[in-house]
Amino acid sequence: MIEELKKYESTIKKKHSFNWTPKFEEEFRTDLNKKVFVPIVIMTFEKLGWDLVFQDEILAEAKRKGKWDRWTEKISVVYEYGKVKVKSVSLGNEMWDNGRNSKRVRLFKYAFQQTEKEFDKDALAELEKEVERTNNWDDYEIPESLPQPKERKEPKLWIPILGGLITAIILGFTIALLSVKGIYIIGVFEVGVAFAIGFALKFLIKVSNYTNYDILNYMLIGMVIIVYVSNQYFQYQIVLNENNYKPIGFFEFMKLRLEAGLTIKALNTGWIGLVISWIFQLGFTYLIGMLRLASNLTAYQLERVPMEVVNFAFYHFVKEKTENQVRSELSKMGWTEEQDQNEVFESIGAVQGATELNRME
Repeated sequence: MIEELKKYESTIKKKHSFNWTPKFEEEFRTDLNKKVFVPIVIMTFEKLGWDLVFQDEILAEAKRKGKWDRWTEKISVVYEYGKVKVKSVSLGNEMWDNGRNSKRVRLFKYAFQQTEKEFDKDALAELEKEVERTNNWDDYEIPESLPQPKERKEPKLWIPILGGLITAIILGFTIALLSVKGIYIIGVFEVGVAFAIGFALKFLIKVSNYTNYDILNYMLIGMVIIVYVSNQYFQYQIVLNENNYKPIGFFEFMKLRLEAGLTIKALNTGWIGLVISWIFQLGFTYLIGMLRLASNLTAYQLERVPMEVVNFAFYHFVKEKTENQVRSELSKMGWTEEQDQNEVFESIGAVQGATELNRME
């Protein structure tokens, strides 16, 4: 952040926000038109040292990093018929922001207005032309050649299915063993299971070259269910084998578990507490696992195709060519196989997917 803005920041009067997710919003007017608004917002973000995570014709979003290089707030700036709406949202787990969101919004407002003053009529006209060139990719130079496709691997669905099943059973046994030994910590282990599943899927996606998100998401749901159902079955086997109890069926064992309920410290929450804990396990593990799956799948789709090829294909889409015409352009550059072309299109989608992941609060 430049020195002038640091000095102004120290004079801002804060307004504290208390909420499940603290936020602060303010609006002001601008004389800028829609075409140059977002570029000047981005210049303002750069002066403030905030990381741009998204932009379109009327909206720009950035995240600010605090201590330990961790994002602390997300700032959204939108243009609405001459009005500028600025909102800052806390990204941590706090319910009180100590006035930080109001500080970000008011600091942005000051910095934006200072940046706006740097542009006279001629400078704004030149900026507008530059924006049009950028949006239309007019400065893009079509390369004479492109990196060629890597050795092609046919997608194999059976690999993630088999690997996912084995991973889920191993995790189910591990959790069962830890639960019986009394060292299971609710919340912590769900995160561990989700990351283990995410790591396994990352490896399986790469080995199998299978990237259908919908099918992989169904697989993730299945893996989560298998982990926790097999966990109960393995607990049943371990308890019977270690204690020499009279043999009983698995469903009888589950009935006894429900009757015993869930005890947290000295409080027995009964069968309701136990069922709620199971629902939490499934939901929380799936939520984190889904984010890991999306992140890992996006990363693989991006690394699979050189960025020069992605830019080449995207340029032709910007120039309003149809999918078949883009395939034809790719063929001229050596990307003749349909699967290779499909992977290029997937990479374009992955770029957008990565942007959406960065935008998440």
